[in-house]
Amino acid sequence: MTDRALRTTLTEEIAAAVEAVPGVAFLRPGLGGRLRSVLPRGAGAANGGRTVPSGVRLSRPDGAGPWQVDIHVVARGHVRTLDVARDVARSVKVRLAGLLPGLEAPTITVTVTGLV
Repeated sequence: MTDRALRTTLTEEIAAAVEAVPGVAFLRPGLGGRLRSVLPRGAGAANGGRTVPSGVRLSRPDGAGPWQVDIHVVARGHVRTLDVARDVARSVKVRLAGLLPGLEAPTITVTVTGLV
């Protein structure tokens, strides 16, 4: 699997884990998500037809060290944002541990950007 394909797969898995957390309304849409409605059909073909979820940024600065995961979510107003952030981080950590066994634990940063 190429690095780009691995990164896309991991990003999709992280997004699925985040969206399953109670209290998460949605991942914060990025510029690409906002523009997606005005792009012509088939514009995602450059990425194999797959759209990378917005609100998740995955990097590995030195190529061999731990993954760094930045997550931006919008939470529901009836829950404590601290609880949502902790639950998101825990869920992502568990999902990545299952997908990348034996690797150093990722650095996970969760930012709640809004409430609905």
